[in-house]
Amino acid sequence: MHLTTRRSRRAMLLGTAVLTAGALLLTGCGRSGDAGSTGGSGAGAAIDDKPAKGTVEIWTQGADGAKLPDMFTEFKKDNPDVTINMTQVPEAEFISKMTAAITAGTVPDLIYSFTESQSALLATDGFAPVPDGLVKPDDFFPVIWENSVVDDVAYGVPWYAYADMTIYRKDLAAKAGVEAPTDWASMRTFGEKLKASGVEYPLALYVNYDSYTARQLLTFAKQNGGGFISDDQKTWTINSKENVEALEYWSGLIKDGLASPDGPAFLDTVSWSTTGKNAAIIDGGPWFIGWFDDANGKGWADQNLSLAVAPTGPSGDAATTVGGGSWFVPKDSKNKDAAWKFARFMSTPQSQVKWYQIFHNMPALKAAWDDPAMKGDRVLETVKAGLETGVNLPKVATWNQVGDVIGQQIEKVVRGNTSAKDALDEAQKQAESIGTGK
Repeated sequence: MHLTTRRSRRAMLLGTAVLTAGALLLTGCGRSGDAGSTGGSGAGAAIDDKPAKGTVEIWTQGADGAKLPDMFTEFKKDNPDVTINMTQVPEAEFISKMTAAITAGTVPDLIYSFTESQSALLATDGFAPVPDGLVKPDDFFPVIWENSVVDDVAYGVPWYAYADMTIYRKDLAAKAGVEAPTDWASMRTFGEKLKASGVEYPLALYVNYDSYTARQLLTFAKQNGGGFISDDQKTWTINSKENVEALEYWSGLIKDGLASPDGPAFLDTVSWSTTGKNAAIIDGGPWFIGWFDDANGKGWADQNLSLAVAPTGPSGDAATTVGGGSWFVPKDSKNKDAAWKFARFMSTPQSQVKWYQIFHNMPALKAAWDDPAMKGDRVLETVKAGLETGVNLPKVATWNQVGDVIGQQIEKVVRGNTSAKDALDEAQKQAESIGTGK
């Protein structure tokens, strides 16, 4: 199962709120006159170490923004002459509002974007490159850094990251006499023995048949040496032999009764696993651990669940579904200098650990994982291992549309008589018609 970020993103924050240095005000999404802001730096120009000044307008999306004012307070300790205004935009509207603002020239100074939506935003050509020397690319997990690199130009500064995992009921596994699956073969054996022990649907897969189902298939494809697009992001490769084999394996788990074609729906995942209808969430996000405790009482997850990194493919190829968020500065920002300084501040080890302590989003910066606060936690250890083998989505503006096409074709394989090859041939045909947006 997969969602775009940790558990509290479930609650979308509706309406638009602006928070200025601790005072809550209401506003629209446009930027008004800004007499106090400093002039923005040129695109790609180096940013100095002087304190930030002026006004910074930040747009946020999802629940992540609700706690950001805590970090504004930290930033202002060394930057007392900066004022930060935060506008919370409903996540479902964020891309359209940001695209409209770019067209109208009414952009904020800084935004953060989730991995799933970065390509669509960057396709607008409305964002400035990361300034020279602002951060060091090698300091971040490559999969998160590379997600916002286009034609060898970096546009985003990574903020946080996560990796999915296998989450399974340890008691049901013990009853069936199975260990955590480590590869495709052992995952099938894992499911078969759990099925024989009485579990109705041992494995929970993402069966919404949309771009997120396609994303799960992409991870399986990568485990089999495949992928949906060429390395230069110009040519769709959806119907490759490796991808067909991955879909045959994935759909076979459903056809053989090891996973349901109909569920669990995302918000039913906890109840299905708690009651034993499922025994394992394949490709489950780390937020599920908290959800199990919320539903069953604190400590239930530690007592009843075990964790494992994603299984490898037939040849030992490792691949993991990952996600996260990064900071971006629009080209027309009126205060690029202060905006980039805040992005740099949020990319330090201290800030990323602090943010984990506040919101439990995990660091994208490798050095932050050396902090004592990040040690001795099995969820963190599993996430960190997964980030080393993370899979990027196709970095093209049309991915969500193409992903939905793939998801629809996957459903035809699961529910009808369409072969995996025919389904992916059709997806390839439609993807070529849609293009890459370049």
